[in-house]
Amino acid sequence: MSEHLAPAGRVVLAGTPIGNPEDAPPRLAAALATADVIAAEDTRRLRRLCAALGVVPTGRVVSSHEHNEGARGADLVEAAAQGATVLVVTDAGMPTVSDPGYRVVVAAAEAGVRVTTLPGPSAVLAALAVSGLATDRFCFEGFLPRKAGERASALAELARERRTMVFFEAPHRLAVSLEAMGEAFGADRPAAVCRELTKTHEEVRRGPLAELAAWAGELAKIGEVTVVVGGAPESAADPQRALAEVLERVAAGERLKEAVADVAAATGWAGATCTRRRSQPAADHPPLTARR
Repeated sequence: MSEHLAPAGRVVLAGTPIGNPEDAPPRLAAALATADVIAAEDTRRLRRLCAALGVVPTGRVVSSHEHNEGARGADLVEAAAQGATVLVVTDAGMPTVSDPGYRVVVAAAEAGVRVTTLPGPSAVLAALAVSGLATDRFCFEGFLPRKAGERASALAELARERRTMVFFEAPHRLAVSLEAMGEAFGADRPAAVCRELTKTHEEVRRGPLAELAAWAGELAKIGEVTVVVGGAPESAADPQRALAEVLERVAAGERLKEAVADVAAATGWAGATCTRRRSQPAADHPPLTARR
C-alpha cells in the first residue's frame, strides 16, 4: 500500500531529553498526553519523564526495546495502520540513533504507514558543538565493539577517516576505548570526552587521546559519555617522508616499533612496517614498506 493511501494513523519518533527534563519541547509534552499508544524503551523512565513534565498519558503504554522490538513492531504498525497515533520514545535522545526504533520504521515504511518525527535534544550534536573540533564534516560511529579484536579492526578502518568522528561509550569502557583509539589513530590525535551533557555535573575534557585515556582511568565509572575525535590530518602519503620521520625519531632514541606505529597511524600508512638488516645499525636507513 502506498503511503498516500494509508489511513490517518502514524508513527511519531520523538526525541527525549538527554539529561535535563527542562530541555523537552512543548510538542513532546503534548504528544505524551494525547498519543493513542506510547512505545517506550523503559516504561519506568517514561513515567518519571511524564511526572517531571506534569503530563498524564491517556493512551496505552507498552515497552519496546532491543529485545522485543521485532515482535512489538508489528503490533505498533498495525495500530497505526488502523488510525492510531503511535509515539515511539527511548530513554534519551532520538529513537533509531543507537537506540530502538529502526525496526518499527522499516515495518511502517513497508506497510505504507506514515512515519514522522518530533525533534529533540541530541547527544551527538551537543557533544560535537562543544568539542572544539571541526564541525563542517562529521560521521557518527555509535558504540565500538566490546571485544578487543573487533574494536581494533573497527578503529583500523577509521584510521584515515578525514571527518570528525563521534562515538558513544559506556563509562566503564571509556579508558580502554580511548587507549585503543590512540593506538589506531595516534596518541596525539585531538579529541574531547563529553560526560553528563545538560546535567548538573556536565564535564567536557579536551586533549590528545593519550592524555584523555590516562585521565579516564581515574574517573568514577558512571555517567553518559560521548567521545568526539578529530579526523585524520591531510597527508601526501609519501613513503619517503614517512621513512624520514621514522629515522628521525629512532635517532632521537625512540624504539623502532613504536616510531613506525605512530607514523603509520598519523600519515594514513596504517600498514607500514620497518625492518633492519642485521648488518646495519639502528641509525642507518632501514627499508620501509607501506601498503595502503
